[in-house]
This record gives sequence, C-alpha cells and structure tokens, in this order.
Amino acid sequence: MKNTLRSIAATAVLLSGVSLAFAASHGGNKMVGGAEMFPDKSIVENAVNSADHTTLVAAVKAAGLVDTLMGEGPFTVFAPTNDAFAGLPEGTVDTLLKPENKDQLTKVLTCHVVAADAMSDAIMKMVDDDGGAHPVKTVGGCVLNISYKGDKIMIEDETGAVANVTIADVDQSNGVIHVIDKVLLPKG
Repeated sequence: MKNTLRSIAATAVLLSGVSLAFAASHGGNKMVGGAEMFPDKSIVENAVNSADHTTLVAAVKAAGLVDTLMGEGPFTVFAPTNDAFAGLPEGTVDTLLKPENKDQLTKVLTCHVVAADAMSDAIMKMVDDDGGAHPVKTVGGCVLNISYKGDKIMIEDETGAVANVTIADVDQSNGVIHVIDKVLLPKG
C-alpha cells in the first residue's frame, strides 16, 4: 500500500512538473488547434495557425474579411471549428465559398463577430445582469442570445441552434476569440 501511495505521489509530482514546463515553454498562452495563440497577434494572424480552423480561415479569405479582422477592432469572434462547419448540411460550405455567394458567406461570418472585446467573465456578468440570457447584436446584424450553465457559455443563433464555447478567452491584439462547436446562422 505504501509503495502504491508513493508511486501515485511520484506520478503527481512528475505530471505537475511537466505541466509547469509546458506552461513555461508556451508562456501561458492558450493552445487552439495545436497552435499557440499569441496575444500580441491579430485574430487572423493567430487563426491561420490553428489546424481546427482551416475552413473558417478559407471562408474569411473568400468573403474578403481578412483586412477587417486584422484591423484595430476590438472584436469578439465566436470561431467555429472545422467540425462545426462539417456539421452543416452536405454541400453548404462548398456553396457558400462560391464567388456568387460572397454576400451570403459574409452575412454568415459577420454573425460570428461582435464589435467589442468581451472575455467570458464579462459575458457571464451581462447574462446575470439580464436575468439569465443576454442578447448580443453582431457586426452582421444578427442577434445572438447568450446564456451559461456552470462555466459553459452557450450561444443561440437566430435559427434556434445552440453553439457551446469549447475554448474561451483566447486573447488577441485586436480582441478575443471564443472557439465554438457549431456555425451560427442568420434567420431565413
């Protein structure tokens, strides 16, 4: 029994050392899609390095929003992963990426952007202040309803679909990214 406890304690010490070494080597920056996110880089400069956001980056480029999202901001971007895009009906992404659908793509993407720098604690306070749900108007004119349970923030789009924030508070030089698990869509 003593040997088992010593083994568990030694493993815990070893793991905490590995965690500290990892945090030190990454300066405490968040990791998204296998890439370190740097708070002194813009939303676009960081997003292009995330293996989980290649579809989002391609869509931002196709919509001509790169310069906007590299701008001064501040922006809060709810960033859907590749899996979130894959969850759309078959052919939706390919259709949206066609040049003739640029306006529709721009509308979808800008429904993920808020003209503010809202970290999760500020979002939760707004939800609390509004009695459990907080409406947010996006740059694209969509109204999202934000709520939370425990420490999980949820965003309801105009179609009634709900996305969950899977990685919150990814600090950027021009705002913040919150990684989400669904694409937010405008009504109609």
